[in-house]
Amino acid sequence: PQKRVQHLIDGFTPDVIHLASPFALGSYANKVAKRLNIPTVSIYQTDLGGFAKQYGFGIAQNSLQKILYKIHSQTDRTLAPSTSACLDLHMAGVPEVYLWRRGVNTELFNPSKKSAQLRELWKKGDSNKIIVGFVGRLAQEKRVIDLKALESNPNIQLIIVGDGPHRGKLEQQLPRALFLGFKSGEDLAKIYASFDLFIHPGPNETFCQAVQEALASGTPCIVPTTGGPVDLVSHGKTGYVINIHRPDELESAVMHFKLRNDRANMAMQARQSVLSRTWSTINAQLINHYEEIL
Repeated sequence: PQKRVQHLIDGFTPDVIHLASPFALGSYANKVAKRLNIPTVSIYQTDLGGFAKQYGFGIAQNSLQKILYKIHSQTDRTLAPSTSACLDLHMAGVPEVYLWRRGVNTELFNPSKKSAQLRELWKKGDSNKIIVGFVGRLAQEKRVIDLKALESNPNIQLIIVGDGPHRGKLEQQLPRALFLGFKSGEDLAKIYASFDLFIHPGPNETFCQAVQEALASGTPCIVPTTGGPVDLVSHGKTGYVINIHRPDELESAVMHFKLRNDRANMAMQARQSVLSRTWSTINAQLINHYEEIL
């Protein structure tokens, strides 16, 4: 199979090889590229070491990160989606690291998609409730269980969107939360725009596209003090950057938002913060990186 991969790459004769989140196959493809004198751009997307730690494999954490850093060190250019990811790579001695963010569909994810019907259904007759939502894979590394403090607060309705291996367990641990399952397209856009606040508790995200989609929908976000989401949220203006794993701090942020008299302005600023991040702009930056390494 390895010889066949080299044969196919050599036969195709690409100008550049783009390694998307390289690990096992990406490592080999990079070696082939070096052999054939083809420049490579690698994309740093997943904090494998951080995920290993979340799953209790602390011993594997450093080994996985070292392997990943070594692969990126051998490519001609590494693109990372956030300043924290760039810093991690720089500290590990990876050369040629550049910031390359992600785009967001601001037409699909739009405040105009807000649904009064959905909000009424979620509030269950209590108009004073704050709607706080999470969208993502229901897995251990997302730390959804840290939202227990919000789920047990009668003034807050927690909405969980997504599916994954931890869904059954989370439904037992968060009995007052509404689990909507996997959603996409217009259904998802309507849900984002109908939240009062969006929250992502995972501490090991290198970027977090869901935060951008929420912001584009005019929904302020609560994010942790670690990882990529820190770049996306301006504390007090487009959301809150806090220690989510402290229940008192988490509840305090939601209650602070509830009492604000400028929530409409906050929603407007949330959307404004991502309007320049169109996919055409992001892709033009990627093509520029290709041209520079050529």
